[in-house]
Amino acid sequence: MTGLDAAAVERIIGTALAEDLGDPPRDVTSEATIPADQVDTAELVARAPGVVAGLEVAARVFAATSGGTATFEQLVADGTAVTRGDVLARVTGPTRALLTAERTALNLLCRMSGVATHTRRWADVLAGTKATVLDTRKTTPGLRALEKYAVRAGGGTNKRMGLYDVAMIKDNHKLAAGSITAAYRRVRETFPDVGVQVEVTTVAEAVEAVEAGADFLLCDNMRPDLLREVVAAVGDRAELEATGNLTLETAADYAATGVDYLSVGGLTHSSPILDIAMDLRAR
Repeated sequence: MTGLDAAAVERIIGTALAEDLGDPPRDVTSEATIPADQVDTAELVARAPGVVAGLEVAARVFAATSGGTATFEQLVADGTAVTRGDVLARVTGPTRALLTAERTALNLLCRMSGVATHTRRWADVLAGTKATVLDTRKTTPGLRALEKYAVRAGGGTNKRMGLYDVAMIKDNHKLAAGSITAAYRRVRETFPDVGVQVEVTTVAEAVEAVEAGADFLLCDNMRPDLLREVVAAVGDRAELEATGNLTLETAADYAATGVDYLSVGGLTHSSPILDIAMDLRAR
C-alpha cells in the first residue's frame, strides 16, 4: 500500500473487524438473510464534498472478509477532491462479505477522508506562502498511521510518529534538566543520531536553543509580532514552527511572519468525518 505501513494497516483492520464480529466471528444478519453463494457489486459513494483518503485501506477490509475473493476497482486517487454523488470505488464479491465489511471499511475511510478534507483547508489557506501545515501526536489511539497518512493526502506534512523517532524538548523537560542547553546536550549525548526539536516561548529561549545546537524550534503560543522577532533573531540557523491556538482565520497572519510550519493538533483530534456510503447495485 503506497505510503502506508502495511503491517500497521493489517493490525488496525484486524482489531476493527474483531470488535465488530465478536468471538467466534460472525455477522448474524447477513448469514441469516443472504445465501452463501450470492455475489453482488457495491459502490462507495461520496455523500458530501471533500478530499478522499483511505481507499486502499477499505480495499483491504473487503479482502479480509471475503478471503481475498472480492475485486476492488478504485476510481479516484487518494488526495482527490470529490463532490456529493461521486463514485469512489466499486467492489464485487460475496454479498455476505461485502455487508460484513461495510461498516469497518466506511469507519476507516470516512475518518481518513475527514482528516484529509480538514488538512486541505489549511493547505489552501497557506498556498503561496513559505509555511506548511504540520500534524501532531494528538491522534486517535490505534489510528496514528492512518491519520498521518490522511494528513499527507490532504496536503500537510507529518511531524514525528512517536516518542521514539524524534526528541522534543518541551517545558517540563527543560525544568527537569535545569535549562534548554542542559536538556539538549543530554539528548545529544544519549541519542546522537536522533533529531532534536526544542519548544521555546521567548526570543531569549530561541537564541539559547540555536546556540546550543538545535535546528528546529517550536514557538509555542506566540503572537505574530513575537514570532517576527524570533525569525529575525534566529535567521536561517533553525526551522521554525508556530504552534498553539492557531485557526484558519489567523493562519495567513502567522504564515506571514516567516515561520516554516504551522502545527495544528486539530487536523487529527477534531476533524469531522467525510460522509461516504456503500450502495449495493440493484439486482
